[in-house]
Amino acid sequence: MNCKSKNLLVSLLLITLGFSCQKDVEHSSNEGPTIIPMDSIVTPNEEANYLNFSSDYIFDQDKLPTFDLILSQENLDYLDDNPAREEYVEGSLMFENEMISQVGIRYKGSIGAFVNCVSGNNWTNPSGHKKCTKLSMKVKINYQDKARKFYGLKKLQFHAMNLDPTQMRDRLGYWLFRKAGVPAPRSIHCRLNINGTYYGVFALVEQIDGRFSKYHFDEGDGNVYKEVWPIRSNGNANSNNIFISALETNEETADVSLMTEFAEDIFETSTDSLIALVERWMIPEEIISYAVIDRLIKNDDGAFHWYCSGNSCNNHNYYWYEDAVNKRMHLIPWDLDNAFENISGQNPVTRIADDWGATRNSCNTFAFGGFSFPQRSAACDKLTKAWVQFDNLYDTKKQEFITSIFSAETIDRKLNEWSQQIYDATEEAYELYDDAISISKWEAEISRLKNDLEIMRNQ
Repeated sequence: MNCKSKNLLVSLLLITLGFSCQKDVEHSSNEGPTIIPMDSIVTPNEEANYLNFSSDYIFDQDKLPTFDLILSQENLDYLDDNPAREEYVEGSLMFENEMISQVGIRYKGSIGAFVNCVSGNNWTNPSGHKKCTKLSMKVKINYQDKARKFYGLKKLQFHAMNLDPTQMRDRLGYWLFRKAGVPAPRSIHCRLNINGTYYGVFALVEQIDGRFSKYHFDEGDGNVYKEVWPIRSNGNANSNNIFISALETNEETADVSLMTEFAEDIFETSTDSLIALVERWMIPEEIISYAVIDRLIKNDDGAFHWYCSGNSCNNHNYYWYEDAVNKRMHLIPWDLDNAFENISGQNPVTRIADDWGATRNSCNTFAFGGFSFPQRSAACDKLTKAWVQFDNLYDTKKQEFITSIFSAETIDRKLNEWSQQIYDATEEAYELYDDAISISKWEAEISRLKNDLEIMRNQ
């Protein structure tokens, strides 16, 4: 534990001494620092960096920043009692000696994020108290004041990477998407302290919201949609209400007319006109680059995995950005903690059965994987089928990326650079916690990842 950092927190945040640096994942009310209740509000200094610098400062790829979350023991106990309920409690955030109070703090994650990390017995419906040292967390900067920002951001997402023994999937995956010309979140590694106690290395991943769209798009005021496909698995266009419920921005006006038009155009377009449909609504090079990177990294829990129940199938882990000015739709990847895994492994849930563009079982559902969960071939979806028709562009982009951003020289250099950046922090976490990854296992997983990527280069 970095005790210099602890002492700094003591002086700045009125945290009383009396803590231990031991291998113990329990955090009861009798252990750790006692927080004096924060009844007062910290008045922002107009000269504070977080009010004057942009988000580029936060997502600096050359640094390993440390973030401190401070909350009352009562609020921390409330979070730990049932992390899966994902309710915010009030706390404070400190970064580089600047504190911002009245932020919302909660645990976050899909079903997989809580597997073996909460006490409940049903992994498909996570519940119960916290068992793992690390869980992914979300900080809502504008919890009390909608206009408040932190380096231009409204939310911070700290991904625990519990499913990722390489600690690289988020950062490498999003980096590859961005380098391929696909709009994707920025991501770095960071250290996270809670009430003065170091919890380990996390991936800080950019929230996909209005701040994201304004940063990544010239016309950034359009709609952001979360996990809604334009058409249903039966081929019909989704309804206005479905699109409205998926909005992440512009909820007040809730004008989804362009997405509705896109969906209806997909439904009405004949099979022999699908290429023209894509050219009408999207940037072909961008969406095909998305598909190439997605398949190279085996992002099998993303937009191309259609999970089925009965005759209904759905995908997840993506966003759409709707550029209303240029009338263009952009697909954005999300949640890469299972990416790369199925190159040499076989996740019993996430593994996609088909190669890009292939279909099976006459586009009916079929059981696949270790758990025999039903899925449907991605290319049975009409929009995906449209992208598949750009086969020459797909092959061209794949070869281009394999000799550039996906080359062994480029990726190994990045992995070595980032590994060196987090080496000490990874070692420190292992010395503190029984469930933290050891240096030897972590380095073996990095080597395996490099070997897996070589497999993909030769397919």
